[in-house]
Amino acid sequence: MPRPKQRTPELRDQVLKVAVATLNEDGLSAFTIRRVAEQASTSVPAVYELFQDKSGLVRAVFFEGFRMLARRLLEAPETDDAVADVQRLIPVFRRFCLDYPALARVMFSRPFQDFDPGPEELAMSPSVRGIFVDRIKRCTDAGLLAGDPVDIAHVLLALAQGLAVQEGGRWLGKSKAAVNRRWEVGVTGILRGFAR
Repeated sequence: MPRPKQRTPELRDQVLKVAVATLNEDGLSAFTIRRVAEQASTSVPAVYELFQDKSGLVRAVFFEGFRMLARRLLEAPETDDAVADVQRLIPVFRRFCLDYPALARVMFSRPFQDFDPGPEELAMSPSVRGIFVDRIKRCTDAGLLAGDPVDIAHVLLALAQGLAVQEGGRWLGKSKAAVNRRWEVGVTGILRGFAR
């Protein structure tokens, strides 16, 4: 009789959840297979069997980060005010980057040398960008913004990523009011630039 399989999808989900938490708590420099295995109360060979190597674990974390961010973005309400609906996505994106700075680096900066995302991994990013594109398209269809929705989404996301990095590094201002004002100035300035 064959031995029951111990490397189950449930264990994989648990290890992935722990990997995200470990990355968030310990940072990039302490992110190792051994540390994740310890935190998940499993063995190093189990993690290797589930993810093949560190690159496979980072790849899974990359996917999970985009899933987490997309879920949060989809919770932002849609109303009759299409431009405000686009603006509502920005604080969600901001909060995610501040809550998960190391994860955001994996997603947007690719800090690990042994992880080079391929087409499948890069296809995850557009799911987040697609949420922005869909809301921006409502604005362009209504004549509230002018331009290609994909271009506007890229510019808006680049601004949000840059501001989040600046805020996380405490370079965006010394007071919460100044930081919030700079976010507001950046986002409204970009959207006004695309307004008809």
